Amino acid sequence: MRFLCIDLGDKRTGIAVGDDITRLASAVEVIEVPRERDGGRALIDAIARAIEDQLGPRDELVLGLPLNMDDSEGPRAKMVRQFGMHLGERTGRTVHLHDERLSSVQADWEMGRTGMTHKQKKQKRDALAAAAILREFLAVRGHAASAENPADDPE
Repeated sequence: MRFLCIDLGDKRTGIAVGDDITRLASAVEVIEVPRERDGGRALIDAIARAIEDQLGPRDELVLGLPLNMDDSEGPRAKMVRQFGMHLGERTGRTVHLHDERLSSVQADWEMGRTGMTHKQKKQKRDALAAAAILREFLAVRGHAASAENPADDPE
């Protein structure tokens, strides 16, 4: 199964895709549609276009959930949950929420020695953060599947 991951931002939203067979995730694009424009409809429409371009009919979505470092949820996490509900209704897709803590730090680390300018990094950061969220989601999903279906005991 393929997944499209969304790192929701106020001005820029990162998009990444990956699958649970290879557990690889790749940054795809940054959508520069403000989240608040048209009550979020313009952003959901832009994400829906990315879904049509990247996914098959049974594939699913992952949305980064901004938890606090103590695992609590603040106002932003509640907003993301609501956005995910609207996105699922609009697209007819399953939306998984996954912890996005430190995904931007991971993206910055990946770009650290690339020689990119600050402006170039700013343009790629959100898509790379989405890829980091998706890699973690796929790793957790793969680990859970392995625990449910352990290899036959050789003894």
